Amino acid sequence: MTAERDQAGRPGDRKAAGTGTPRGWARTRRAVSLGMRFTSLRLRLVLVFALVALTAAVSASGIAYWLNREAVLTRAQDAALNDFQQEMQNRAGALPGRPTQTELENTAGQMATSNQHFSVLLIARDAVGDTVVGNSDLDTFSLSDVPESLRKAVDQRQPLSSTNKSPYHLYWQRIADDDTPYLVAGTRLIGGGPTGYMLKSLEPEAKDLNSLAWSLGIATGLALIGAALLAQAAATTVLRPVHRLGAAARRLGEGKLDTRLRVSGTDELAELSRTFNQAAAALEKRVADMSARDEASRRFVADMSHELRTPLTAITAVTEVLEEELDAETGSVDPMIEPAVRLVVSETRRLGDLVENLMEVTRFDAGTARLVLDDVDLADQITACIDARAWLDAVELDAARGIMARLDPRRLDVILANLIGNALKHGGSPVRVAVRTDVTDGADDVLIEVSDHGPGIPLEVLPHVFDRFYKASASRPRSEGSGLGLSIALENAHIHGGELTAANSPEGGAVFTLRLPRDVSDTSGPSGVPETQGGAR
Repeated sequence: MTAERDQAGRPGDRKAAGTGTPRGWARTRRAVSLGMRFTSLRLRLVLVFALVALTAAVSASGIAYWLNREAVLTRAQDAALNDFQQEMQNRAGALPGRPTQTELENTAGQMATSNQHFSVLLIARDAVGDTVVGNSDLDTFSLSDVPESLRKAVDQRQPLSSTNKSPYHLYWQRIADDDTPYLVAGTRLIGGGPTGYMLKSLEPEAKDLNSLAWSLGIATGLALIGAALLAQAAATTVLRPVHRLGAAARRLGEGKLDTRLRVSGTDELAELSRTFNQAAAALEKRVADMSARDEASRRFVADMSHELRTPLTAITAVTEVLEEELDAETGSVDPMIEPAVRLVVSETRRLGDLVENLMEVTRFDAGTARLVLDDVDLADQITACIDARAWLDAVELDAARGIMARLDPRRLDVILANLIGNALKHGGSPVRVAVRTDVTDGADDVLIEVSDHGPGIPLEVLPHVFDRFYKASASRPRSEGSGLGLSIALENAHIHGGELTAANSPEGGAVFTLRLPRDVSDTSGPSGVPETQGGAR
C-alpha cells in the first residue's frame, strides 16, 4: 500500500521543506517621459482612449492568462500525480520485499506506459541489502535529477496522529531544465516497499500557454487599434461642432455679424451653438444700434457744419469789413465798441476754423477722405508752410533739399501747421523741424520731427494728446484751438499709411515724430479733388 498523497503538496502550499513555488511572469514597468506638450484635442482624446483600452485589455489578458495557466498546470499535474500514485499502488505494490534490479526495471517500464507518459525511477534493496535502481528510461532520469529537498521530504517518516494516518506522503515539485518545465514527484510504499520517483515534462502545456499568450497579445493589439479608431470617430463627432463654432467665431470677429450656426440635437454642444447664436444676434443688434446712432451723429455734425457755412460766410464777410475798419487810419470805429468788434472778429474766425475741422472729421469718419498725390520736395514744402504763417523767425529748419516724396501736399501742410503751431503755442522757442530718411528693415520712409524747448507734455496727458476735444487742464476748458487739430493730423498721417507719435525729449520739451512712406500710392484711395483747401489748427 502506498503512502497517502500529501494534499499540502500542491503549488503554493508545500509541506516538505525546499519544495518550489510556481514561476510567474516577470513584470517590468517602463517610465515614458513626454518631452512635448500635446495641444491637439484630437490627439489627446485618441491617447486617452488608447490608454484606457490598453489598460483594460492588458488587465483582462493578464487575469485570463493567469487563470488559464493555473488551470492547465493544475489539471496536468493532478492527472500525472493521480496516475503515478495509482501505478505505485498497483505495480510497485506487487513487487516482492527484496526485488532484483531486473524486476524494478520491468516494473518501472510498465509504470511509464501509462497515459501520462512520465519517466519512473524505482529504488529498493535486494536480498543481500544492496541498493538497486530500476529506471524506465536508462541514462535519462536518475536520482541526481531529483532535488535534494524533495528526496529528504520523501524519505522522512511522519509521526502518526489523528490527523495524519500515513507515515509517508506523496511530494511534488516543479523544476526547469534548459527552459523546459518538469514536474517531479516522489513517494515510498508503506511497509518496506520501494521508493518511486516520477518525472513528467510540462512542455506541451507550456506551448499551449505560449499560444494563449500570443492570442491574448494579438487581441490586446486589436483592441488598442479598435479603441484608436473609436477615439478618432468620437473626436470627429465632438470636434466637428467645435470647429464650426471656431470658424463662426472667426467670421464674427471679421465683422460678419449675420453669422449663425445650425443647431441640431439637445446635447451640450447643441446648447453651446444656441448660446453662440443668441450672443451673435444680441451683438448684431447692439452693433446695428450703435452704428445707427453713430451714423445719426455723423449726419448731424455734417448737416450742422453745412448749415453753418452759409450764415458763417455772411458773418465772415461782415467781420472782414469790420476788421478793415479797425485797421484803417481814419479810426471810424468808436473806441468804446472797438474791443467788442475785435472779439467778434476773433470768435468768427475761430468758429470758421471749427466748422472746417468738423467737416474734415466727418469725412474721416465716413471714409470719404481722399488723397491727391504729388511729388514734392519736403524741404520746400515745409518752408512754404512756415512762410505762409509767418513763422520763419521762430522755427529752425534742418532739412536737406532733394528729399522727394509722393504724397498729398495739402494734407501734409495740415499736419505740419498743427504740429508747429502747437509747439509755438505750448512749447518753448526755438521750435526745430528736422527731416531725415529711414530705410531700415526694408522700409523707405521719411521722418519729420517737430521739437520744442518747453516744459514737455505731462505724463498723464501724453496718452490723450491725439484725442478729440481733449483738454489738458479741466480748469481751462476754453482755448483758442478747437481741440481737433492733433486728431486731424493723426488721421491725415494714417490715410498716408504713416504714423504720428508724441514723446518728451530727454533734453526737455516735446517731440512729435511723423513717419510717412516715400511713396504712398499703394496706400491711397482713388484720387479726387479734396473737399476743403484750408488747414486745421
